[in-house]
Amino acid sequence: MTCHDPNLDLDWLTGGFDPVSLADLNENAAMLSRIDNKYVLRRHHLSAMIPALADRFDILAIDHLRVFTYDTRYFDDAERSAYYEHHQGVRQGFKVRVRRYVDSDLCFLEVKVKGQRGMTEKFRLPYDPSALHHLSPEACAYASATYAEQYGKPFRYQLAPALDVRYRRITLVARTGGERMTIDTDLHFSTPTATLATGTGVFIVETKSANGRGFADLMLRAAHERPASRCSKYCIGMAALGQVSRYNHFLPTMRKLGMISAAPTIGRWSEIRPELRRRFAGPVSLSLVA
Repeated sequence: MTCHDPNLDLDWLTGGFDPVSLADLNENAAMLSRIDNKYVLRRHHLSAMIPALADRFDILAIDHLRVFTYDTRYFDDAERSAYYEHHQGVRQGFKVRVRRYVDSDLCFLEVKVKGQRGMTEKFRLPYDPSALHHLSPEACAYASATYAEQYGKPFRYQLAPALDVRYRRITLVARTGGERMTIDTDLHFSTPTATLATGTGVFIVETKSANGRGFADLMLRAAHERPASRCSKYCIGMAALGQVSRYNHFLPTMRKLGMISAAPTIGRWSEIRPELRRRFAGPVSLSLVA
């Protein structure tokens, strides 16, 4: 995958928070069952909120690092069912991905489904990052069993690698209440034939709380920021790299991320800013290993 910008300076974002360990995060705010809200913010909007957030949140720090690189490979079938079900707002959707935490060299298979009251349920198990050409039999069985148990119907999708996403993440953890936030930037999307980068002046902020109305949500909405109803990194990347034919539901978020031309033709491929995309001369093998 395309490497992130090593010179990206995020001290303005991370320096004002007290540190919290991974063990404390897992104990107090793991939030595997939660309601998520996503917002797209420019740097000047986010920086204005840092003092208020620092009064209530600590920052995840591991070995003195506060910004972490994530590599994620998403899997879908030939019909792009995971993408189109999300685009259509299908209630019983799914995502299957392998995520590698680059700085700690941990890797997990993750299966995301919807639970009661719209809450996101995430299930995961350790995974070997060298076995990514196709999902292992154990991984396929795990995804199938998770889906069937959650929705009461068989998992009929034949999955293969569809998209790689790399980004840098900051994680904030509330001192009370189990709430947390993630702040992602420096996004790179890759397929075997093309790559696209969003730049480093825009951030995807995701709040995670039991009821979807935590302190961060209230603060963001008071600042006239509204949740992005369609802000899936997988879906945005698939649309931007021309892997799907319909993406109109993701256009508002893609505009906020700066992916869309200033004067677009609604619903047409020409909306994607061509200078953001780079095509390779020949097929390239995707790998999560940097």
